[in-house]
Amino acid sequence: MSDVVNSERIPNNVHLSDDKRLQRALEAWQPNYLQWWREMGPSGFQEDQVFLRTAISVDTDGWANFDYVKMPDYRWGIFLADQVPDRTIGFGDDFGKPVWQQVPGEHRNTLRRLIVTQGDTEPASVEQQRMLGHSCPSVYDLRNLFQVNVEEGRHLWAMVYLLQSYFGRDGREEAEALLQRRSGDPDKPRMLGAFNEPCTDWLSFFFFTYFTDRDGKFQLLALAESGFDPLARTTRFMLTEEAHHMFVGETGILRVVERTAGEMAAKKLEHPEDVRRLGLIDLPTMQKYLNLWYSLSLDLFGGEISSNAASFFASGLKGRAKEEQFEDHRALTGTYAMDVPKDGALERQDVPLRNAMNEVLRDAYVEDCQRGVDKWNRAIAAHGIPFELTLPSRRFHRHIGIYAGVRADPKGELLTAAEWEAKKAQWLPSDADRAYVRSLMTKPIFDPKHMANWISAPKQGIKGRPVDFEYVRHSEA
Repeated sequence: MSDVVNSERIPNNVHLSDDKRLQRALEAWQPNYLQWWREMGPSGFQEDQVFLRTAISVDTDGWANFDYVKMPDYRWGIFLADQVPDRTIGFGDDFGKPVWQQVPGEHRNTLRRLIVTQGDTEPASVEQQRMLGHSCPSVYDLRNLFQVNVEEGRHLWAMVYLLQSYFGRDGREEAEALLQRRSGDPDKPRMLGAFNEPCTDWLSFFFFTYFTDRDGKFQLLALAESGFDPLARTTRFMLTEEAHHMFVGETGILRVVERTAGEMAAKKLEHPEDVRRLGLIDLPTMQKYLNLWYSLSLDLFGGEISSNAASFFASGLKGRAKEEQFEDHRALTGTYAMDVPKDGALERQDVPLRNAMNEVLRDAYVEDCQRGVDKWNRAIAAHGIPFELTLPSRRFHRHIGIYAGVRADPKGELLTAAEWEAKKAQWLPSDADRAYVRSLMTKPIFDPKHMANWISAPKQGIKGRPVDFEYVRHSEA
């Protein structure tokens, strides 16, 4: 196991003190990061003591410490998974050759773009969620929000380390730019669409952490296969933290489902309006929010047919999730069948496999998403409610790839522009839906023993503490 130094200004296991130039560069960036955090991190909670998990090791048996900390004092560190001896490139044209410890000149620009794109998502989600604390459904959920936020901040540190360590002046400039873009800003937005979408209510937050953070999981799995070993090691450890973010989303939606379905069964309610009269979130509205965040997250994988994806794979920069499960690691001869829009209809085409690598990764993502949806549906069925949440077609509400501009219903049936406009409010949250959901979340719950009406309590607390533990010591001004 690699040695971890927690006594330094920047905790790390990369021997940062041995590289004074890099150490000075990162310590110069640190105040700018903290300024960004105070300006764009959780609003109104910077002085509160929060019971947080902090990475202190890459050992799977004891990698984190739990204790109270003010978020600006959180120990954001740089941690890489331990190096695999004699590791070789697992895919592409250089399959079987030793991995790179330095950036190959011919791949410099492409690798930098991959790292910057991943890095840009991390502060973006913090910015999207910065006001959610003021409508938290419980202290338990408030703490989970802050845990997600500080770990997204640490993931930004992970990408900035790679930029500053391996890309010289260009990397330093990119690291500064990561702090200058803003989610939703019309002049300097974040790089990817889903990370500019407003996330101003907790139903959106739970679907975001379930679907959008799950995209992050699969992007990290693909980058963990990279022939550039420092990137692979960085993303492998990030995956350890990412699991909690998806847990927050999956269990958050499950608790909303449980609360609604339970009351529907107990009071024999059938119509959404009856559910809303009780101050609960009706199941059709949950489906609309699911449709929105799932479709936005599908876009994050990129185009279904992509020369960039082919190049990333061929060059050994970005592979498939869990590449070892595939038989052919060069993918020179295979094809992928997909429905391609043509002249107002869909035509089945066989696409060269390398050009379909985004879709291969999306396949694994969709399968993983379905597991959580199945769990939510089992909870609904357990209360005897005849309703199922469903993942919409990949053609629904897309803005990237071959289905961008294609109008399709959730089943994937193509529509005219007029049909789409007439029916889209049945499938996506309307202004009225958003207003209703926000109306349930106008006041935060700061008493650890209380829970908002629209969500059930979790089955257990965090790290052996009870659900009603004081996870956040909040002082109201």
